[in-house]
Amino acid sequence: MRLFNKDLRLQDVTLMYLTVLATLVVILVASYQVDPAASPSRGGSTPTSTSTPVQLPYHMPLDPRGHLHLSWNISYPLQELYLEVRCSEMKHGLVLGMSDRGELTNADLVVLWDDGHQSFFGDAWSDSQGHVSLDSQQDYQLMDTRQTPEGFSLLFKRPFSTCDPRDYIIEEGTVHLIYGVLDQPIRSLQQLNLSQIETGVQRALLLRPDTPPPSLPRDVQTLEVRTPDVTIPTQETTYWCHIFQLPPNMPKNHIVMYESVVTPGNEAIVHHMEVFECSPEMSTVPQYSGSCDSKMKPASLNYCRHVLAAWAMGAKSFYYPTDAGLPLGGPASSRFLRLEVHYHNPLLISGRKDNSGVRLYHTPSLRRYDAGIMELGLVYTPVMAIPPREQNFHLTGFCTSKCTQTALPPGGINIFASQLHTHLAGRGVRTVLVRGGREVKVVQEDKHFSTHYQIIRMLRKMVTVLPGDVLLTKCTYNTEDRSQPTVGGFGIMEEMCVNYVHYYPRTQLELCKSNIDPGYLQKYFSFINRFQGGDACSCGQTSVTDQFSSLSWDSFSGEVLNSLYNTAPISMACNQSSAKLFPGDWERQELPVVTSQLQRPRYPCEGGKLPSQSSEPTVVQPDRVEEV
Repeated sequence: MRLFNKDLRLQDVTLMYLTVLATLVVILVASYQVDPAASPSRGGSTPTSTSTPVQLPYHMPLDPRGHLHLSWNISYPLQELYLEVRCSEMKHGLVLGMSDRGELTNADLVVLWDDGHQSFFGDAWSDSQGHVSLDSQQDYQLMDTRQTPEGFSLLFKRPFSTCDPRDYIIEEGTVHLIYGVLDQPIRSLQQLNLSQIETGVQRALLLRPDTPPPSLPRDVQTLEVRTPDVTIPTQETTYWCHIFQLPPNMPKNHIVMYESVVTPGNEAIVHHMEVFECSPEMSTVPQYSGSCDSKMKPASLNYCRHVLAAWAMGAKSFYYPTDAGLPLGGPASSRFLRLEVHYHNPLLISGRKDNSGVRLYHTPSLRRYDAGIMELGLVYTPVMAIPPREQNFHLTGFCTSKCTQTALPPGGINIFASQLHTHLAGRGVRTVLVRGGREVKVVQEDKHFSTHYQIIRMLRKMVTVLPGDVLLTKCTYNTEDRSQPTVGGFGIMEEMCVNYVHYYPRTQLELCKSNIDPGYLQKYFSFINRFQGGDACSCGQTSVTDQFSSLSWDSFSGEVLNSLYNTAPISMACNQSSAKLFPGDWERQELPVVTSQLQRPRYPCEGGKLPSQSSEPTVVQPDRVEEV
């Protein structure tokens, strides 16, 4: 076969040559085309749809109506968070932001808005009055916009830390998300004030462990602990208590997983749920189902406090390690469980039925180890108090080396999850492992803790605690809105500082907590009374709570109390599961000495020169309507 016909004209050859050349150019250009998902969208550009869908395994509703929905995923290698906001009824834009406690002021924001002609996407912030400004450093990268029959979706990403002083640092622990919708166009972002639009607050754990869930055993069974078709009260906040009885003569099983079961349609109202085991010493528990705050609630329900499961909005299924399970049933367990459901109904919806609860996955094939739950932190006692009008006051509870040396097995224990707990004044909780006087590992930390968002949190990596180790649990409180001291205790206006750590193998150590030696506290009362020119302390004749209340509180009395708590000897509660102390002397123990503290890990943006960022918003064009 001849390549060219002898009659082929020169112009035909030229045309073929140009066609082949053009084809090669197209191939070369295509091979160097940048994926829009990996390239920052610069100011004034319109991003196209991502070629490969981003997997978003975490989901939660943002608003009580369920019109706004948040999905997200995490990249620990890139230190980035991918977020998608879906709006079923988009008008003229929306706001999503993060702030310390859910305030509308001094918040880190991402805003979608339109001026009546075009839509824009931008990184923004609010000042102390709620006025919004475009950030000079655009750290939120728009990846995709899409209009579907279900509504409008906005996909974007952001680094955990941007080194921008106006940006929120995304860390492990509670994140207070603020959201809002724009009902009208705005000519410029500077016209927007968050106090003038419809907004709300939602809490979430954005950073989660990235380990895949283990497989369940073949003989796994389920047990659903659910409310019995409750009519959700027409009030903003309700805690509903329901007593559940295990099947008769249920043998010992291991709980290996649990998950929420939320009544369809109530996903935005069922805020969080907990399952407690009642005391095994109680032969019977009244079959109560009603408000946890009702005067009709039997007092015996207060002895149903051993946490088995805890879920909050946005949480995924909870799995136990493959070689451990939480005991359920059998002669050593109670036959009675208490389910507590928190309904958040700010729209005062009436007549809504609910039978939400928790589904426990358990197996009769017992695993190698029983899992246990241990309380760390402070004893519930009024000797630990927070002065009034304090912005950040710290209290620390100790699990001492003497207690762990006495109670733990030679190989130690493995902590795989924890549940932090304070009451209304709590703002932060941190538990750290100390070995040989040096901090070696943070067990759990939440710098933006809220008593309204308490779930059992899986650790990214298990923490091994050996005999002789120390565990410090430090809580931060804010009492700026209180005129009287806040003492430790069970009441909601009193305070706690607790970390319920989940671990294996289970030991007899159930409580490892401390409080200041009461005798040293009485010396404090005597000193402050004399300094303030008052009467001599009537120690022993007046309760500790009354002694705290009788003081004239100023900066000096608060600083002296803080110094006392950081230096005075402690009383240890090194308790067995029988509530009895382990043998030994646990009074007037010296505080553990910490000679070296952990340094905070550096973020990628702290490694050198910051990358160039646009200071302009991104123009937005919805991708297309897709049939789903």
